[in-house]
Amino acid sequence: MTESSGLDFLVNRGDWNDHRFDENPKPELTAGQILFRVDRFAFTANNISYAVAGDMLGYWRFFPAPDGWGRLPVMGYGEVVGSEHSGVSVGTRCFGFYPMSRYVVIEPSHAGPDLIIEGAPHREGIAPFYNQFLPSTADPLYAPKHEDVLMLMRGLFMTAFLAEDFLTDQDLGEKLTVISSASSKTAIALAHCVKTQARTQAIGLTSQRNLEFVRSLGCYDKVLTYDEAATLDAATPAVFVDMAGNSALRRTIHEHFGDRLRHSSIIGATHWDQGGGSDDGLPGSKPAFFFAPGQAEKRTAEWGAKELQSRIASAWNGLREFTEQWMKIERGSGREAVAQVYEQTLRGTCAPQTGQILSLWD
Repeated sequence: MTESSGLDFLVNRGDWNDHRFDENPKPELTAGQILFRVDRFAFTANNISYAVAGDMLGYWRFFPAPDGWGRLPVMGYGEVVGSEHSGVSVGTRCFGFYPMSRYVVIEPSHAGPDLIIEGAPHREGIAPFYNQFLPSTADPLYAPKHEDVLMLMRGLFMTAFLAEDFLTDQDLGEKLTVISSASSKTAIALAHCVKTQARTQAIGLTSQRNLEFVRSLGCYDKVLTYDEAATLDAATPAVFVDMAGNSALRRTIHEHFGDRLRHSSIIGATHWDQGGGSDDGLPGSKPAFFFAPGQAEKRTAEWGAKELQSRIASAWNGLREFTEQWMKIERGSGREAVAQVYEQTLRGTCAPQTGQILSLWD
């Protein structure tokens, strides 16, 4: 295989522990298509959540793969190295969802200096947010020295920002925002948003192993181990934001707060191997999956795109500065590095303070 050949990381959709690399020729283009060279990408526990919700939310449909296999979406930067589309120039650098690959071909339904939108038939029905590629030259959040943090935290921050905004919008009168898997990057971003708004207290639930790290962050008002969840004041109105996807923990929270649990959002699945339990008969608010693009569309309609982007940019700057105080970036390239990080993330053994940036270019 030559350095310019294609290379894809594939996951067995029936057994996520099973993965492989497929080699293939560098893609050739037809009219209207563009070719991205995937420069590098972030990998976090959130990407495992994409596998969990792969069929429900269409993540497996982002990038076609052989039957029974999938290409997980990751957030990263790519550069246009081939273009048969009049609206996209070679050399355009974009932030967006890419596969864990060397190359990806897209068929833009819209292409301009500020936005490129994937419009291939297999993307039909997928939320517009997931089909967007943002040229760096028109991206208000872009700065070359912050690329790694943007890859690692931008998508997670958007989910966190919109989740906190959704809860504010509901006006449920809660006093506690209880967040599981508190060491995960999405949870940390949410806790930062909650604490910044100062509308409720941010309560983090984590493992004994990660307890000291989570407490050191300072973005939670209180941090408890999972075993201590039932020590929270059950008389205090609360909402639960489930980043873990642990059905036993979810039941504990619901039974502890009962009718005082005003809302229960499911966002992540860091404990993907501890899900599957029934939610039948849970007291309090019925668990509901939080779909961030839906809240973004609602606020765009109410506030206008410009106002929404202004609020996002303001909140992002604070989170970025906070993140750069505690996160340690690690870069890896090549097959072995990608497979190792994937396996560690799947097992939940990655250090929470580490941010993994990967590439399939040796």
